[in-house]
Amino acid sequence: MACATLTVLLAGALAPWAVSQLSPGGTVAHNAEALKAHRQAQQLGVPAPDLVFSVSSPADDADSASMPKASAARVADGSYAVVAALARRPEVKAVWSATTTGDPWLRSKDGHSLLVATQLNGTQKQQEQAAPEVVAAARAAVPGLRLQASGAMLTQRAMNDAIAQDLRTAELLAAPILILLLVFAYGSLVRALLPVVVALAAVSCSLPVLALVAQFTEVSQLAVNAAAALGLGLAVDYSLFLLSRVQEETVRQMDRERALAAALRSSGRCVAFSAAAITVCLATAWTVPVPMLHGLALAGMTVAVMAALIALLVLPAILRLLGPRLLAWDPMAPWRRARAGDDSPFWRRTATKVTARPALAGGLTVLLLALLAVPFFHVRLGLADDRALPPTAAAAQAAQHLRAEFAAPPEQILTVSVTGPHAANEAMSYRAQLIDLAHVTAVQVKRTIPAGKAAGRQHQAAAVLLVATSAAPDTQRATDLVNSIRDTSAPGNVLVGGRAAEVADTAQAVRDALPRCLTLLAAGLTFLLVLFTRTVVAPLKALAVAVISLGASLGALVVLFQDGHGRALVGDFTVTGSLDTPALLFILLVTLALSVDYEVFLLGRIREEYQRNGDNRTAIIDGVARTGRLVTCAATALVVSTAAMATSDLTLLKFIGAGIALGALVDAVLVRGVLVPAVMAALGPANWWTPINVRSSLPVTATAGKDNG
Repeated sequence: MACATLTVLLAGALAPWAVSQLSPGGTVAHNAEALKAHRQAQQLGVPAPDLVFSVSSPADDADSASMPKASAARVADGSYAVVAALARRPEVKAVWSATTTGDPWLRSKDGHSLLVATQLNGTQKQQEQAAPEVVAAARAAVPGLRLQASGAMLTQRAMNDAIAQDLRTAELLAAPILILLLVFAYGSLVRALLPVVVALAAVSCSLPVLALVAQFTEVSQLAVNAAAALGLGLAVDYSLFLLSRVQEETVRQMDRERALAAALRSSGRCVAFSAAAITVCLATAWTVPVPMLHGLALAGMTVAVMAALIALLVLPAILRLLGPRLLAWDPMAPWRRARAGDDSPFWRRTATKVTARPALAGGLTVLLLALLAVPFFHVRLGLADDRALPPTAAAAQAAQHLRAEFAAPPEQILTVSVTGPHAANEAMSYRAQLIDLAHVTAVQVKRTIPAGKAAGRQHQAAAVLLVATSAAPDTQRATDLVNSIRDTSAPGNVLVGGRAAEVADTAQAVRDALPRCLTLLAAGLTFLLVLFTRTVVAPLKALAVAVISLGASLGALVVLFQDGHGRALVGDFTVTGSLDTPALLFILLVTLALSVDYEVFLLGRIREEYQRNGDNRTAIIDGVARTGRLVTCAATALVVSTAAMATSDLTLLKFIGAGIALGALVDAVLVRGVLVPAVMAALGPANWWTPINVRSSLPVTATAGKDNG
């Protein structure tokens, strides 16, 4: 306890430094063609804006038909002033406007607004930190004019701020319900505080680890929130199962020392395998080339290992120190019918009925889950943008202003970089080909570079073209246009960048990586579950059931967030017609990890009961009766903590919270309560078949009386 306390205090002291080491997190796939096009265009002298400022007169200075000359001159002077102010700042790499370049795309359709585009120096993290100061300098340059700032940096910063604020609100909403739930589940205030201690210790110790890893790779700031949410869920699971088993063994053996040892041999083994399975699930995310997903997966892996270590090493020490005081302060004692670890009459009756007619119960459950999964077949992958923010957010209003008032808003401009012997000479003819493509509104030849020699090195001819489109970047029309440009005959090698290209490339990279990811996932989980159960059929059954459960949860998310049906359940938000790719994959992996977590505890108990009495159906009924209340309480605690996130005005946080809560609820009630018992009852003794005659290492708890033979 002394070592654990010192470690947690040290980790807590390092927490502010650890959080400062994390980055915004990239959402675009590694080595995407869109990123290569972006870098090549910059090398050829065509920068891409990180911040965009819209300068306009106050509303009462312009009439409905045209802007007065005086006001127009004032706006032009204002854009000059912004350019001059920002050009002197060290954070700014390049700045340009309609007044300095004459670019018509930087002037609004009605002429009332002018754009000032700014490229920043430094890394993504440095740019995000510098953005507020740059915005403040731009506002100070035009005190009498209206200036709106937009850009990916501001959107990301606004999202991070909204996440931090909304998570605090969600915690305040969920805390009273969680406390009551934990007291009900654990049997006393003292025991109810133990999972909170485990969660705080696990999350605190995870932060320095994430900060150290961030020195070598990109770790998103969202990783802290992911670690906190998953850490609480696992802490409740591990603590609840260990404590309930200690109580059960104490009743059997009337000796706390032997009861604790027996609980660690049985439930402790389940905790270790659960943490290993969750780590395997999340580790496979590294096969998907999306930086933000890597950070989220790393956070989940770290907190899972920490929660297991603390539950197996520190929690037993706490139990020995507290002794009989564990059951102190139970405000619900007069109304309590059963304590954690006691047999559940409800789940015993449910398991008895399900196993009596397994084909009917299992068939109806599979049919229901399959119907819920159908919408997932039309899922559309995208990336979160300013529309994920509340409509009242300044960054969201500025971006909406660009879409409404400008013919070529920056997010709807594609950068086409061409290199080859004839790239410069044939740029105009290539422009004519591009302008004939569907959904293209205009094309500019931004720069041409003839072949030559510079700095002692020979370089080939190049051209950079900007393509304005009428299609929103996360739509199928935009993806089709990106593919059409890449397929169009060009005077050299073509690279296509821009927001639409980033969305298309990331979605394609995920589709390409998923078969490898899922194969490794299935192999890893099968190997672990075979080791855990010493059988072959049960692990394969567990994977099949997990896939069905996942499909149902993801299908429901498509209906709710992509299609926008039933928004009353989660609150209003902007429907974009797509789902954020990193968030969706994170929900998928966390839901699968929780499914395996519950499966390990249920399967371990059924296996133990089967070894005790040798009857498959009786083992299933006893196993479900012993773990049903525990799984339900653990899942309910997770649902409460994550569903509170759905109250956020930020769509991304709402999506993650609702997704994890829905997955846990479906898995704990329909899958563990009905489908798994039905399938295992239908399989009968085949559940425990193995091609190798290996004695199971799962311990059998000796009991007095007839159970001991």
